[in-house]
Amino acid sequence: MSDPNGTDQPDPLDSFEEIIEAETTRDPDLAVIEAGSRTLRTQGGPPQADVPARPEDPEVDKALREVEAELATRWGETKLEPSVTRIAALMDVLGEPQRSYPSIHITGTNGKTSTARMIEALLGGFELRTGRYTSPHVQSITERISLDGAPISAERFVETYQDIKPYVEMVDGQQEYRLSFFEVLTGMAYAAFADAPVDVAVVEVGMGGSWDATNVIDGDVAVVTPIGLDHTDRLGGTTAEIAGEKSGIIKQDATVILAQQPVDAAQVLLKKAVEVDATVAREGLEFGVTARQVAVGGQLLTLRGLGGEYPEVYLPLHGAHQAHNAAVALAAVEAFFGVGAQRAEPLDIDTVRKAFAAVSSPGRLEVVRRSPTVVLDAAHNPAGAEATAEAVREAFDFSRLIGVVGASGDKDVRGLLEAFEPIFAEVVVTRNSSHRAMDVDELAAVAVEVFGDERVQVEPRLPDALEAAITLAEEEGEFAGGGVLVTGSVITVGEARLLLGKG
Repeated sequence: MSDPNGTDQPDPLDSFEEIIEAETTRDPDLAVIEAGSRTLRTQGGPPQADVPARPEDPEVDKALREVEAELATRWGETKLEPSVTRIAALMDVLGEPQRSYPSIHITGTNGKTSTARMIEALLGGFELRTGRYTSPHVQSITERISLDGAPISAERFVETYQDIKPYVEMVDGQQEYRLSFFEVLTGMAYAAFADAPVDVAVVEVGMGGSWDATNVIDGDVAVVTPIGLDHTDRLGGTTAEIAGEKSGIIKQDATVILAQQPVDAAQVLLKKAVEVDATVAREGLEFGVTARQVAVGGQLLTLRGLGGEYPEVYLPLHGAHQAHNAAVALAAVEAFFGVGAQRAEPLDIDTVRKAFAAVSSPGRLEVVRRSPTVVLDAAHNPAGAEATAEAVREAFDFSRLIGVVGASGDKDVRGLLEAFEPIFAEVVVTRNSSHRAMDVDELAAVAVEVFGDERVQVEPRLPDALEAAITLAEEEGEFAGGGVLVTGSVITVGEARLLLGKG
C-alpha cells in the first residue's frame, strides 16, 4: 500500500503467512493467533482493552461518574413497562438515527454477547465499520457501545449522553414514565452509530424482543441463540412463551438464523418467520459445526456455512457452546452478505480464520490468574451453567475445582448450583455489590441442600470469598492442578475481575 506521500509501504497482511512459517518451534495454533495479533496491531495501532479501566484523566472520570449517577436515577434494567413507545418517541425527535445503517439483531437466552462479538469480528475482517451494542457490561458502562471492535472512549460516551440529553428530557416530559436506564443507553448507541457513521450495527436485545428497547430497528438479519428458561416472570414460563416474545425481532423479509432450539420454541419462531415472509436458516440443517477438537487456548473447528465448508477455523474460546455460537455468527454474516441467496460462493476462508482467531469474550471462561488457575464465567442460569460445566470438564484438567458463586436473587439459583455440583469439590458462596444480589445466607441454605454442609463455605464479602477459594485450591499443592471458578452473575465476574487486577 502507499502512504499519503505516495511512497510504497508493505501491506501488514502480506506478512501473515510469513510470521506463521517463522514460528516453526511453536504450537501452530498459537502461531496463528500471534500472527493475527501482530498484523492487526500493525494495522490499527495499539490494541484497546476489551474491558476498559476508569479514565486516567480526573476530569474525564468525574464527567463519566456524573453521567453514571444521572443514569442511575432512572428505572434499572429489571424494572420494565413493556412497550417501545418511549424509545420510539426518542428516535423520532433524534431524527431516526437507527434507520441510517443496516443491522443484525440478536436475541436468545444464552450466548448473545459472545455471538455478537464474533459477528462483529467477522464484519470487521471484511473491512466494514461496525457498531456493537451489548449488555450488561462486565466492568465499565462504556463496554456496552463499541465502534470498530473497541468500547467507545469515556470522553465520547459523555459527549454522546450530553448530545441526546435535551431530547431525552423532552420525551420524559411527554410520557407517562421517564425513559429507563436501558432506553437511554439504547438511544445513545443508535445515535453514536449514526454519528460515526457505521456500515452495520450488531445489536443484542436487553430482554425478550417484541417490546425490548432495541426493537425500533428493522434487522436485515435476525439471530436467535438458544432459548431456555430465564426471566420467566417477564417472558413466560415455557420456552414456547419465551420464544413468542423473542420472535418479535423477526421483521418482514428478514433472514432468520436459528441456533438449535427446544422443539416448542422452534415451532413458534418458524411460525413467525412464515407470517412475515422471512427466510430461515437452521443450525443442524442449513449450517452447523461439522467437527471440533480441543486446541491450546481454545478449539479448532470445521464449520458448515450457508455457502459451504470452512475448515481449520481456530477459536480462542472454550466449550462446545462457543463452537455453536461461532457457527451461528458465521451464518449471520453470510446472510448479511447474501451468501446462499444472491451469491453462491462462500466467504473468503482466510479472512474468516483471521477474524475468529482474534475473537475475545471477557468473563466467558476467561483465565485471569495462574497458580492456582482462576477462571471467570458469567453463567447465571441453569442452561448457561450446564454449558460452562461441560466446557470446564473438556478444556481444563483440574484435580480439584473450587467454586465462588454470587448470584442474583431473581434467578433459578438451585438449578445453577445443581449444574455446577458435579465439578465443584467445594463452593464458597458470597454476594456482589448489586442490590439484586441474593442474600448470602439464603444462597448458603440452598447450597447446603445441593452440596451438603461440609462442602459449603460462606464469605459475605467477595474479596474474602476469592481469598478463601484460592487458599482451598492451593491446598492441592503448587503442581497438583487445583483451580477456582468464579460465576453466578456478570456483576460478580466483573467485580472479581477488578479485584484480581484485570482492568
